[in-house]
Amino acid sequence: MKKKLYFILLIPIFLVCFSCENDKIKPGFTKDNHTSKNINHPKYTTLVEKKEVTQTYEAVGTIRPLTESVIESQISAQVIKISCVPGMGVKKGQLLISLDARRLSTQLKQAQEGLAIAKKRQAQAQKSIEETKAGLDQSLATYNRSNKLFSAGVVSSQKLEIDKSAYLQAKARLEKSKESKQAITASIRQAQEVVKEARIAKEYSRIVSPSNGVVVKRMIDPGDLAVPGKPLLIIQTSGALRLEANIREGLISQIVLGKDYQVKIKTIDKTVLSKIEEIVPYADPTTRTFLVKASLPLTPGIYPGMFGRLLIPVKKDQTLLIPAKAVILVGQLELVYVKKEDSWQSVYIKTGKKFNEKIEVLAGLVGNETIGYKE
Repeated sequence: MKKKLYFILLIPIFLVCFSCENDKIKPGFTKDNHTSKNINHPKYTTLVEKKEVTQTYEAVGTIRPLTESVIESQISAQVIKISCVPGMGVKKGQLLISLDARRLSTQLKQAQEGLAIAKKRQAQAQKSIEETKAGLDQSLATYNRSNKLFSAGVVSSQKLEIDKSAYLQAKARLEKSKESKQAITASIRQAQEVVKEARIAKEYSRIVSPSNGVVVKRMIDPGDLAVPGKPLLIIQTSGALRLEANIREGLISQIVLGKDYQVKIKTIDKTVLSKIEEIVPYADPTTRTFLVKASLPLTPGIYPGMFGRLLIPVKKDQTLLIPAKAVILVGQLELVYVKKEDSWQSVYIKTGKKFNEKIEVLAGLVGNETIGYKE
């Protein structure tokens, strides 16, 4: 009795499995052999096209500015104010970041005071030279008069020696005054350099744009400490962009410098033409790829940092192409209507890559069939 019951229970399970097996659709299989009622009069008809297409390798890359400037600080100071935001256009010389300049202002003031003191000493030295020169002229005149009188036997040799000594001392004082003035003049030049350096250092507290461009990235906030060598901003200094892609080492020989290649930007659903401008002759030992840089045309909607793919032709294959509009989706399955004698029948297919308005057929058709579609 139990064996009969088991057999009775297995019959519907077997029927379900058999039914499910028959419902599996394979590419090219026609589910119903009768004429389709959905497309008795197709609006458009076309032949399944056999065509040679180029298979491509898609190298992943990132869009970057063709030229950009990394803005860094020349001094160590706290950031007081940032006068720009990413996406903002800036002009050459425009103020971007203000740093704390109080310490630099104090240094400049001290340097200016030192210069003023040096100039005052220079004036005093010049006055001393003039006074010493006047004394020298007087002592020289006295010495010359004594020398004449001594020759005439009017004055003694002792008087002549005293006047000569006074003249030589006055001359020595003049030379010393001139040397002092030269030292003061040298100190003035040094003080002027200190003032110049202090003024330049203070100017460094105002970070300005080196050229016209657009701010694309900011890496600092007010209150942070800016130090030399630490990037603060990145400015795109030209509107041109390029794609930097990594090409596997097996394909690098197929990349030609100066040749045009297509770049696919999925975000905006566009494919643009690019030109290879640079091939870095060094393979990354980790990824075994080469860095290739390709310039991009000015295209609305493309921004630095976006994702792109460099399409590299690899080989040519024969394939079947049909209009993408002719493919009908039924759940996860794809079908087309194929003309069989005087009727239209649905045929399940498997598609591949899209080529503009056409799509590749991998299975289900053999070529030269007539297919129909309404839109």
